Amino acid sequence: MPKQKSKVRVVALAVSLALAVAGCGKGEKEEAAEAAVKAEVVVKAAPAGKADLSRVVNTEAVIFPIAQSAITPRINAPVKKFYVVRGQKVRQGQLLATLENRDLSAAALDNQGAYAQAEANYSTNVNASLPEEIAKTEQDVQTARQELDAQQKLYSSREELFQQGALPRKDLDAAGVSLAQARSAYNLAKRHLDGLNAVGRQGALKSAQGQLTSAKGKLLNAEAQLSYTEIRSPINGYVTDRPLYPGEMASTAGPLMTVMDLSQVVAKAHVPQSDALQLHNGDTASITLAGMEKPVSGKVSLISPALDPNSTTVEIWVQASNPSQQLRPGTTARVSIIAQTVHDAVVVPASALLNIKEDSAQVMVVDAQSKAQGREVKIGIRTQEQAQILSGLNPGEVVVIEGAYGLPDKTRVKVEKPESEAAEGASDHPIREGKDKKDDDARDKKGSAAKPKSAPERPAKAKGTKD
Repeated sequence: MPKQKSKVRVVALAVSLALAVAGCGKGEKEEAAEAAVKAEVVVKAAPAGKADLSRVVNTEAVIFPIAQSAITPRINAPVKKFYVVRGQKVRQGQLLATLENRDLSAAALDNQGAYAQAEANYSTNVNASLPEEIAKTEQDVQTARQELDAQQKLYSSREELFQQGALPRKDLDAAGVSLAQARSAYNLAKRHLDGLNAVGRQGALKSAQGQLTSAKGKLLNAEAQLSYTEIRSPINGYVTDRPLYPGEMASTAGPLMTVMDLSQVVAKAHVPQSDALQLHNGDTASITLAGMEKPVSGKVSLISPALDPNSTTVEIWVQASNPSQQLRPGTTARVSIIAQTVHDAVVVPASALLNIKEDSAQVMVVDAQSKAQGREVKIGIRTQEQAQILSGLNPGEVVVIEGAYGLPDKTRVKVEKPESEAAEGASDHPIREGKDKKDDDARDKKGSAAKPKSAPERPAKAKGTKD
């Protein structure tokens, strides 16, 4: 029994000690929290102000020329001569090269002669042969008509004599046969004349015209083949590629040379659909290259109406002038497009935002008692330096921009002087400050050298004794 009682006493003592320790720990935590609230934390702060803020869409792009022509020959032939070199500026229609064309020149000359012959035949058929045939037929019709009239008179005269009994019947019948033959000859000549006037003339003209057209087509084809041996520039620009040398075979399967118009360039980029919905044709943009001192200004010239099925992004074009030719095709550039500009927006430094969500965040506001309190705000446009506050904060209110992370509410803070102001104050007398520091260092060294080594302490003298 005594042993059991002693065990119970030990357990009770342990429990009481644990409760005491727990009570002390809780009190210390509360005291630490109260001390943290009462303590003065040094932070950096800035007032909310008003400014013009722009929503900027940044993306990577590839530079392309405003116009480009990969000139491919229309025929396969060796290169006879080049008139330009790579990098040379050319104008539209300028002769760049010629191909071997002696066989094509001979073919064009042959077809030119055939065309001249067809033209002469056409003129002969229209102006000579056909009118002569028509005139002959008209003469035949006139002769047949006269013969018909003569036979008609003869038949009428013999018919009167036969009725009077002065002429036998056979003579009248012979006159009737002659009249019928004359009428048949007249009708045949008349139909021939009508045929020449209606069908014969039209057919002869078509035949002559067809021969002339065929000869002209062959001549034009030969001239076109000959013209293909002269390579001319279709645009103004610069020769950026010329892979062949004179004498090598130019093929229709590959370009003979490439000409690019570099007076303007187009930066082609792909952006998410959410960013594309904020852009419009004509929006102001800038193009920046690595190593370039100043960005090049441009404007949005194209927003694709359809998404790229592979990347599900929207292609946009930014067009810019390139007078100094700093923007070279094929270069990767940084494109910044101003999608929206808000005037007199309430803005705070971007570093003041805490717990950022889609369109909301938290800021620590410093009140008149120098206490920091958290406040929920609704945010709009955000840049690397500033953020737009749509609601929850008024212009002039001071927010913590450095030191707000983990800061409890109602913590007393001390706003540190901005580095810019401290640097401005320190730069008032920079030379004097450096000189004073050197003087102080010299005095310290001099004092340390002149100061004697401390002697060991002497024991205190008894009262009434002499030195």
